[in-house]
Amino acid sequence: MTARLYCSEFIFPGHPDKLSDAIADALVLAAYQREERALVGVEVAVHRNRVFVTGRIACKDADTIDVDGIVRAVYLSAGYGKAWYPAPEDLVVESDLCVGPLEEGEAAFRELADDQAICIGYANHLPQTNYLPVEQWLVRRLARRLYALRLEQPDLQLGPDGKVIVLVREAEAAWSLESLSCSLQQKNSADDVALHRAVRLAVEAELQAASTELPGLSSTVPEQLTVNGAGAFEVGGPEGDNGLSGKKLVVDAYGPRVPIGGGAWSGKDFYKADRAGGLHARRLAKFIVQMGLAAEATVTLQWCPGEREARVLDIHTPPGSIAVPAGIATRVDLSLARSGSSFPISDIVDVARWGHFERADVPWEIAQRI
Repeated sequence: MTARLYCSEFIFPGHPDKLSDAIADALVLAAYQREERALVGVEVAVHRNRVFVTGRIACKDADTIDVDGIVRAVYLSAGYGKAWYPAPEDLVVESDLCVGPLEEGEAAFRELADDQAICIGYANHLPQTNYLPVEQWLVRRLARRLYALRLEQPDLQLGPDGKVIVLVREAEAAWSLESLSCSLQQKNSADDVALHRAVRLAVEAELQAASTELPGLSSTVPEQLTVNGAGAFEVGGPEGDNGLSGKKLVVDAYGPRVPIGGGAWSGKDFYKADRAGGLHARRLAKFIVQMGLAAEATVTLQWCPGEREARVLDIHTPPGSIAVPAGIATRVDLSLARSGSSFPISDIVDVARWGHFERADVPWEIAQRI
């Protein structure tokens, strides 16, 4: 096998796009807490100290959802406060939501797709990475580790915003980190030399831990390790850039190695075809590799308005795989009834921040039909 290079990136919870995703999914959770078949389709935009929330929330007592409080809580938990602008108490929240109960009979029709969608799911044969591409699994781990420096080493004066991008070399069952670049928000008065040292030690420790979990992964820290390559990075978050929910779909899913379909996930309830389809496609792909039919699988699903269950358009596996049985999709429940009733979780904000496929314990990562 010829060695290939794969690139992947991840962003911190304080990034404006991830602030938007987390707010959108916090609203999804608030609606589900009021009614199991709640309908949610919202979008969030942030810029400087302003937050804009639009869309529809339909459920019992929808008017009691504290949109303003939810927004401020998301900023606070991401790391914004007196030291980092904008502080939650300084936010100006503008909401243009259509809020109210479900219309008569609308709850019963939640099991039917209200939109069209093309959804793609992927899985490989590596349980150590939760069946994800190695570069995507590794960049998420490194991002979590570097984000933690903000609390572990307060003398570094790190902020909530940041990005990590990695280049991974793959050859047969061997992987190595070829380069890493990170941009970490930091006060201009802080010690940037100390930051470089802390990043290198954190990357070294995380690579060592990851290599013990994934045989074939080198623990060697790359020579090309760049911290804040564009210079000082104090002005960040929504002060440095605007943000919008649904912009980081590739980051949220599998990285650029795997194509994606459909639309945004965060801000949509689990009866929505875009979100349900993306998670169902992943479940079917994961089921195929867990059954030993292929070393990796890419599944394409289609939804048309009015359908209860996704149509399987294509199951792509590498040459030499066992032929996937024609009825394999019947072994996995691909219905909106299943996703709407079983997929909502209480820590959906954490999923919005760190990706839908990071953890093996969330309900959509369990492929079996129940």
